[in-house]
Amino acid sequence: MPRNVANARMPRDQRTLFDTDPAPWDVDNAAEGLVARVVVPVGPLRPLDYLVPEGLREQIEVGRRVSVPLGGGDRLVIGYCVELEHRKHGDRRLKEVAGLVDRRNLLSPAMLRLTQWMADRYLCGWMAVLEAVVPAGVRGQAGTRVATLLSVPTDVRERLGGEQLTDKQRTVLKYLVAAPRPMTARQLALACKCTEAPINALRKRGLIASERRRVRQGEFDELPAERETPLHLNAAQRAALDTILAPMHARRHETIVLHGVTGSGKTEVYLQAIDEVIRFGRQAIVLVPEISLTPQTKQRFRARFDRVAVLHSHLSDAERHWHWEQIAAGDVQVVVGARSAVFAPTPHLGMIVLDEEHEGSFKQDKAPRYHARDVALRRASAEDVPLVLGSATPSLESWRRAATGEYRLVELPERVEGRPLPDVVTVDLRQQASRWQPKGAISRQLELAMRRALTDDGQVILLLNRRGFATHIQCPACGAAVKCPNCDIALTHHREFERAVCHYCDFEQPAPQHCPECQFTGIRYSGQGTQRLESEVRRKFADFPCLRMDADTMRSPGSHDKALTRFREGEIRILLGTQMIAKGLDFPNVTLVGVVNADIGLHLPDFRAAERTFQLVTQVAGRTGRGPRGGRVLVQTFSPDHPAIQAAVRHDYHQFAQFELPIRESLDYPPFTSLVRIVVRGPAEKVAEQFAATLGERIQNAAQRGASSSSTTEGGTGRLALGTPIGSPSSSEQTLDCKILGPAPAPFAKLRGKYRFHMLVMSGDAERLRDAIRRATEGIAPPDGVEWIADVDAIDML
Repeated sequence: MPRNVANARMPRDQRTLFDTDPAPWDVDNAAEGLVARVVVPVGPLRPLDYLVPEGLREQIEVGRRVSVPLGGGDRLVIGYCVELEHRKHGDRRLKEVAGLVDRRNLLSPAMLRLTQWMADRYLCGWMAVLEAVVPAGVRGQAGTRVATLLSVPTDVRERLGGEQLTDKQRTVLKYLVAAPRPMTARQLALACKCTEAPINALRKRGLIASERRRVRQGEFDELPAERETPLHLNAAQRAALDTILAPMHARRHETIVLHGVTGSGKTEVYLQAIDEVIRFGRQAIVLVPEISLTPQTKQRFRARFDRVAVLHSHLSDAERHWHWEQIAAGDVQVVVGARSAVFAPTPHLGMIVLDEEHEGSFKQDKAPRYHARDVALRRASAEDVPLVLGSATPSLESWRRAATGEYRLVELPERVEGRPLPDVVTVDLRQQASRWQPKGAISRQLELAMRRALTDDGQVILLLNRRGFATHIQCPACGAAVKCPNCDIALTHHREFERAVCHYCDFEQPAPQHCPECQFTGIRYSGQGTQRLESEVRRKFADFPCLRMDADTMRSPGSHDKALTRFREGEIRILLGTQMIAKGLDFPNVTLVGVVNADIGLHLPDFRAAERTFQLVTQVAGRTGRGPRGGRVLVQTFSPDHPAIQAAVRHDYHQFAQFELPIRESLDYPPFTSLVRIVVRGPAEKVAEQFAATLGERIQNAAQRGASSSSTTEGGTGRLALGTPIGSPSSSEQTLDCKILGPAPAPFAKLRGKYRFHMLVMSGDAERLRDAIRRATEGIAPPDGVEWIADVDAIDML
């Protein structure tokens, strides 16, 4: 029987048994309302529409997390509300927002726009960006603790002069009276440089009151620092400061590249610029490489500013949550941190500084694969504040933008107080090998220089950017090398536990005593690592305390800080290690730096290999000569004539850039093009290779058929455009001029049991390049077990 006939026999208000359509009056009521666009963690990449029920309309805000039903089973998931609009939504029945997760919004409209831009630029889901921007501790609303806080009662303050006190007790009371807020006993003892005994005595006498209060984790953990006054600036520093402050006073954006040789006083320029920002009632963000977040760096900022938040990877979720709330409330003047501090929720941002802007650690290696420098540029531009990029060895990307006038270049060509740059001398290891020399990593020249420096009460830094004892285990009889079964990489010998270890997947096995293939007992352990270097140093310089700093010795929390403190205080005379000792350290008593092997990394299959070598050698050379005693650098190398080594020896960045940039331009490499690296991996080699070839063909076809030059973000809608399917180009589309290298096996062809293939896609039109890749990969389903990524502006080529 026809459905309309059956319905005719029922009363008008009676619903049929199987009817799922809403009643007409329901459709009328639902046709208009407050609609929330919500980014959800699973399902489609675009935001979904939800109806906001009457009970939540006064509370819901853009930037808050909400609980919404998803899928046929209406499973509740947590998403981000990215847009609210009172509008008609037709006869489409919308599901309702189930509830609110947060008491207040976690993301401002400006930060939401930034995250949307990131999702578009880095070819990833918006949810991945949102989860990276909002720390887990904030999302989980991590914790509080009970603390005992000390203060001086008002009546005690009035009669302070008449009390019989010891010198320590008087010092403690005066400090606590002057303190702007209550303190814990630990804070007070450290500030007054005493034990807690005089504090406890004052508490017993009733001269110090105590109160137990529930506080945010980390709220009273920050140790007070002795105040420092600004240093006198030389003419070049003053000119640099004026250049930085000009756009701030004009309330406009400008990107300034502060190129200063090591020891030229860049940090003092930052500090005085930030002081001016604070005087205007605004906040500053200072990004530094994680490795440079030393106690020296932290204390230098805390000694100059009252309210500083230091964000680093060792913070607990509770500590990170507390910092986040303090920053968002405007109670923090300066945020100092690693890469993710670029997302600090400063409501009154006045300046962003990237120190050591060339550092590769500013690029994230998992989705979203953003570069903090580019995100900082976007944020600073959107909020009309200056961005300062400081380095002794700027990235060639920043250098070329300064050369073309996109950025402003300011130079500090000399060290402060007129101190000379250290003399740098190369030691040609080819000559060492051609005649008899003692075996070991330390050449005769370097050994003599070390003895001279140590005899004169100086300190020595030795750089070897490779950890372990022996980097290669091979049988001289059959030639077999001991490799990781999961990776196509040789195992490294670690002598401490006599283990052969893979530094990529952490596989390890007992160090072999004979060849696994032919059983020959004379297996050879070759190559130099920091463990072997340490053994040689202890043997040759037994009278001088030595310390090794690498990923193996610096695993426990605080070990990095303790090691540097011992070196700064002179307890350690020889500091050796990997690149973690090459940057951000200022020790005036270091009179000799030795680069044990400058060639590590120089000949890797990476177009940035020469740039990284120049940067590393120049940076480590800058660790010496910072005091009145001067300094010297010895660079051991098999390639003393390489232009990167020659430029580093002369401390000449201009010479290096003039050599390297024409090569990059002739090969269409960045900074003259934009680059996207596609990496495919899978357990079956042929399957992964075939899928990589398919991806390459689709990208080539998308480029040939044209890519829209318009923005891929729909303005004002709060959702990401996914691109149109690959098809015939419109009349406004043109073939994209791009270059595709590969697909080919990656330099590390197998890692963690998976075969890897990669391709490099380059074009002068960055936006259309990303759009072509987006269109080419939309909806593509890789075979089972195969994974792929698109790394925009990739810096890792291995």
